[in-house]
Amino acid sequence: MIIKICGMTRPQDVKFCDQAGADLLGFIFHPPSPRHVTPRWAASQKPHQALKVGVFVHQNLDEIQRLAQQAQVDLLQLHGGHSVEQCRALGPHRVIKTLWPMNYTQVHDLQADMERFAPVCRAFLFDSGTSGGGHGQGLDLNFLRGLTSTHPWYLAGGLGPDNLELVKSCGAKGFDLNSGLEKAPGVKDHHKVQQALIILRGQS
Repeated sequence: MIIKICGMTRPQDVKFCDQAGADLLGFIFHPPSPRHVTPRWAASQKPHQALKVGVFVHQNLDEIQRLAQQAQVDLLQLHGGHSVEQCRALGPHRVIKTLWPMNYTQVHDLQADMERFAPVCRAFLFDSGTSGGGHGQGLDLNFLRGLTSTHPWYLAGGLGPDNLELVKSCGAKGFDLNSGLEKAPGVKDHHKVQQALIILRGQS
């Protein structure tokens, strides 16, 4: 199981989440977001175990490559409807491709897009809403249970200690946690982080 904690804005949160056992730490490069950070700051954060994920929305291919290099991120999470060709150019081993299940009325249409993008991404992220990210809403898990794709997907959207027990057996290979682990936008609640890890992994 992959656990990603997104919206890193403070060095003490990077250090705590890394030491607590998160696999991925997300750094958001989207100025309208209250969790937006600069590439220079992201580059200064050097977790010992977790991989760094750059989260991109409207940037084009050249901008993503430039920002990723400046920020020294390992993986690229794409929220901007980027194409198969763009994902391939960025490196299938690095790309986490975001899809929005709420945009689909039939599960087989979501399945078709997964099959189309599977060769050019390491995993999918299923986010709530219909575009962008950070909505803090949950997804219809019954809809997702109709999927037959074996390509790994991570669940996002309003996840925290209060609902992780209910969703952890939904079939996701990972969970992307953000606002549900915060005291305020970009300020992680370390107790909630620890609670979430205990629920998902049985750690203490």
